[in-house]
Amino acid sequence: MAEARMSGEGGKQYKQSGLWARFRKNRMAFCGAIMIMGLVVVAIFAPLIAPFPYDQQDFMAAQEAPSAAHWFGTDEFGRDIFSRIVYASRISLEVGFIAVSIGMVVGGALGSVAGYYGGFLDNFVMRTMDILLAVPSTILAIAIAATLGPGLFNLMMAVGISTIPRYARIVRASVLSLRHLEFIEAAQAVGSSDFRIIVKHILPNCMAPVIVQATLGVASAILNTAGLSFIGLGIQPPTPEWGAMLSGARTYIRDYPYMTIFPGLAIMLTVLALNFLGDGLRDALDPKLKR
Repeated sequence: MAEARMSGEGGKQYKQSGLWARFRKNRMAFCGAIMIMGLVVVAIFAPLIAPFPYDQQDFMAAQEAPSAAHWFGTDEFGRDIFSRIVYASRISLEVGFIAVSIGMVVGGALGSVAGYYGGFLDNFVMRTMDILLAVPSTILAIAIAATLGPGLFNLMMAVGISTIPRYARIVRASVLSLRHLEFIEAAQAVGSSDFRIIVKHILPNCMAPVIVQATLGVASAILNTAGLSFIGLGIQPPTPEWGAMLSGARTYIRDYPYMTIFPGLAIMLTVLALNFLGDGLRDALDPKLKR
C-alpha cells in the first residue's frame, strides 16, 4: 500500500512537472503570464507606483505632452495620464476576475445540474442558454447595464451575467462525458449523494476546459468593461477606467493623440497577454498535445 501511495504521488508530481514543462515551452504564453503578473503587481501597489493621485487636477498643466514630469502627458483637466492608467488597472482586473467568477459559479452550477440529471431539466436550462447565446455578449451586457444603471457593481453583474451561457455549455459537455464512467457509478453504488458526486467527482474533472475559458473570458470581460464605460454605462468619473479615458479623450484625438494612445495600449496589451496565456494553458492542458 505504501508503495502504491508513493507511486501515485510520484505520478502526480510527474504530471505537474510535465504540465509546467509544456507551458514553459510556449514562449508567448510564458511572456503573457509574466505580463499579467506584472499588471497585478501594478494594481496592488498603485498608490506607490503612481506619481500623482488619479484625481489631482492642475489646469496650468492641462494637455501637456509626455515629459519627464508626466510620462504619458496630462488630460484636459491636468490630471496625470500615467497615474490614471495605473489606478484604472485595478478596475479592469477587478471587474474581469469577478465577472468571470460569476459566470463560472452560476454557469458551472447550471451546466453540471443539466448534464447530470438530463431530461426536461437539461432541455429547459440549455434552451435558455441558447436564447442568451443568440444575443452577442456585448449587446447582452449593454442591455443589462442599461437596465441596472451605471456603477461598478452593476458593471460586474452585467458582464458576469453575459458570460454564464459559455460556462454552462462547457461544463454540461464535460459532465455528459463523465457521468456514465466507472468511478461515478462506483460513487453512486456506495450511496453518495448527487451533490457530493457532482462536487467531489465530476466538477474537478471538468476544470481544465473551464480554466482555459476563464483565462480567455477575463480578456473578453475587460473589453466589455471598456466598451460599456466608453458609452457611459460603466465606471463614472472621476474614477479612472481605460474605456472611459478613451471616451473622454476622443474629442482631442487630432490635437493630442497621446491621450488616446496610452489607454488604448493598456487595453490592447492586457487583452493580448491574457489571450497568449489562455492559448498556452489550452495547449498544456490538452491531453492530445502531450509528448
